[in-house]
Amino acid sequence: MLRDGVRCAGAHIIVDVYGGERLDDLAHIEETLKECVEVAGATLLHVHLHHFDENGGVSGVAVLAESHISIHSWPEHRYAALDIFMCGETEPQACIEVLRKAFSPSHIAVSEFLRGRGL
Repeated sequence: MLRDGVRCAGAHIIVDVYGGERLDDLAHIEETLKECVEVAGATLLHVHLHHFDENGGVSGVAVLAESHISIHSWPEHRYAALDIFMCGETEPQACIEVLRKAFSPSHIAVSEFLRGRGL
């Protein structure tokens, strides 16, 4: 993958969602992950989500041919942590707007790391 003129294995985007809504809604989270996959131009292989009874949080992953998107949510704190890692001809940054629309956060923090720099 070539990203910003740098050859790398893939782009790894770390997303922190603050003040988010619907972070305990399993069906909504699954649809959001699927929409992220679609807008990024990735290939979905499988989605596995687990809903915790204690706090209503959700942990899970969308496994992609190009890697993965994972989520861990703490609805009682209106917070979610997501990892978006993709290689190939994908646009992982496109997922950010999908997450904004889906969870209506007060703030999103995004960090991007190029994995396997210089391959």
